[in-house]
Parts: sequence; C-alpha cells; structure tokens
Amino acid sequence: MKILIVLAHPEPQSMNATMFTTAIETLTAAGHEVKTSDLYAMRFNPVSDQSNFTRLQNAAFFKQQLEEVHATETVGFAADIEREQQKVEWCDLMIWQFPLWWFSVPGILKGWVDRVFAMGRFYGEGRLYEQGVFKTKKALLSLTTGGREEAYREDGLQGDIQNILKPIHRGMLRFTGFSVLRPQIIYGPARQSPAMRERELDQWRSRLAEVFNESPVEVGTY
Repeated sequence: MKILIVLAHPEPQSMNATMFTTAIETLTAAGHEVKTSDLYAMRFNPVSDQSNFTRLQNAAFFKQQLEEVHATETVGFAADIEREQQKVEWCDLMIWQFPLWWFSVPGILKGWVDRVFAMGRFYGEGRLYEQGVFKTKKALLSLTTGGREEAYREDGLQGDIQNILKPIHRGMLRFTGFSVLRPQIIYGPARQSPAMRERELDQWRSRLAEVFNESPVEVGTY
C-alpha cells in the first residue's frame, strides 16, 4: 500500500519526530511504499496567497477558490503545491504527525491544508464527504498533547479529545472524502519516563502492522 506521512514539529529529537521515523521504518519494513512531507525541514511556506499559482485568472482581485479552480483546469499550481497535491492523490493512507497546539494543528500544517487542499482539485461540485474526491482513501491523526489523558476526557479540564479533534477530522479530512481512523494519541510524553515512551512506540509499531485492516470511526456532524 501507499502511505503519505506529514510531520509538523520543529524539533528532530521530539517524540513527534520519533513517531514519524518509527512509522517510516515500520511501514517500509512491511513492504509498503512511503512518501513524506517534513514541513519544518522543508521550510514549507504556510502563507496562502497568490504565490500558490503560476498565473492568475484575475490579477486585479484575488479570490483564492476561483483561482484554485482555474489552476486545476490549466495546470497552474506552483511547483511546491503541485508536489504536495500529487503526494495526497498518490497515497492510500495519509498520516498526520503533530503536537496539539491551541486545540488544533500547528500553523504550518494548517497552512499546508490551506494551500494544498484546493477547490476544483480536492473538493467542489458536490464532491464532499461520502462523495468526496478521496472517498477511497483513509487518514489517521497521530498526535501528542501537553497534558495527561484525564484532562482530555468529557469531564476533564480540557474536555473530550474527540470534540477537540472534530474540526480536523470532519472539517478537513472527512470533508474531502477521507475515511477517518481512530487517532493515535500520546498524552504528555514530556511527563513520561523513557520506558513509558518506548512502550508508546511499541504500541505504535503494533498498530501500524495492522492499520490497513482497521475500520473507520464516525466523526459526527455539527
């Protein structure tokens, strides 16, 4: 199978980076094809504007979605965006590896979505949710939190983690057709001992060995 893994963390020695390399090694060893986007290492520009395109349909008034449709029809995406779009289109499974920042993805990953998930190419004209462009693909969020697990329960300080992730699960992934798998969450790795972190990695390896046998989860509606 073909897997795209997107990493959004600036520290190469972080738990997120270790999860990223562990996934690459585990999936490659199992015979899968793996492509990656290490956004900080790539110095990916998260600012979505006219630079997304090689030419504009209307240079006098910039309307991003209309320009995305035009670029889809005329092969007009900038080279860095085109490369990322082709990776998403290529994969059977997309994994996002990131720390939960301000109850969401880091800005560099949100900017990647803003620029890469283009109207006309990734969605539009009724191609949404169950009829989405990526309805044959799966997506998995693998993330870390700053707090302990009990803080992310329905009665916890931060509230239910599934509700926190819903805008990502439904508003980004399910919106474009992806079937969403159960998130892989490591709660407070900075508070864990080395032995505990190694157990988390072992659980990640075991899950990845069977990930293509998993059924999607229901991400709900608003």
